[in-house]
Amino acid sequence: MSRELVIGTRGSALAIAQSEWVAAAIRRARPGLAIRIERIRTTGDRMADAPLAAAGGKGLFVKEIEEALLDGRIDLAVHSLKDVPAEVPAGLALGAFPEREDPRDVVVTRGGGPLGRLPEGAMVGTGSLRRQAQLLEARPDLRIVPIRGNVDTRLRKLDAGEVDAVILAAAGMRRLGLDARITEFLPPDRMVPAIGQGALAIELRERDLAGDVGAAARALDHAETRAAVTAERAFLRHLGGDCHTPVAALAQLAAGGLMLQALVASPDGTQILRGEAVGEMDNAEALGAALAEDLLARGARAILAALRGR
Repeated sequence: MSRELVIGTRGSALAIAQSEWVAAAIRRARPGLAIRIERIRTTGDRMADAPLAAAGGKGLFVKEIEEALLDGRIDLAVHSLKDVPAEVPAGLALGAFPEREDPRDVVVTRGGGPLGRLPEGAMVGTGSLRRQAQLLEARPDLRIVPIRGNVDTRLRKLDAGEVDAVILAAAGMRRLGLDARITEFLPPDRMVPAIGQGALAIELRERDLAGDVGAAARALDHAETRAAVTAERAFLRHLGGDCHTPVAALAQLAAGGLMLQALVASPDGTQILRGEAVGEMDNAEALGAALAEDLLARGARAILAALRGR
């Protein structure tokens, strides 16, 4: 590539850290390549105080970045995969999935004790319906406080006493060097993560897949991560879930294949439907679709219909 490669990203500290990691990895694979990071403010960033579902969904965190790709202002986009809708716009493609960070959720409390030791009626901050549903299933006494913003904002609200605990992604905490703040890691069988959590997605124009830009992206692709997130996103796509629905899924390597666990719930945690499926990495798409059909047949269709009817 004879010209500068422009990487587009959100402007948060986490987004910049992720993009700088991608830029460094590309430089290692393509020594001498000039790379510039372009910060793009998204609608989701401008509506930081509105609940995600009410604001219009996770696509709000990628819309302006995808427009910059389509307009040719940037060459690559680096996203947290959990922010990327199940369908990408025509003309764009997810060209690479670097090796995944820890997909789990973590608890950060002011007192330093685990979630189970929080007093009755404790206030837990989260803007995620998925987290809310699973928290209330385990602890109906908790008071869920809607909270959005970047990691630093959420931790400041915790430290200021606005909440007793916050639930965050382990990957974001680790990428920001905030491991010491983590009180407790929540295992996936207790808190199923968001679809794509801990994974990055490198998006580019479809026409660039076969060229130098596509080659730069492919240098970062991790086969096991690609298979896992393909299964998770297939589950979401076939389920028809969105940001208004507490939906979760995590695929992990198991005996040479993939074990996919998933969840559909009502926001108040009174209805929780879980499922698991095992399949080959080469059939990740079919694995996700099959588990979605299984949960739909076992009651997820009714949960989703009730939520859409609100």
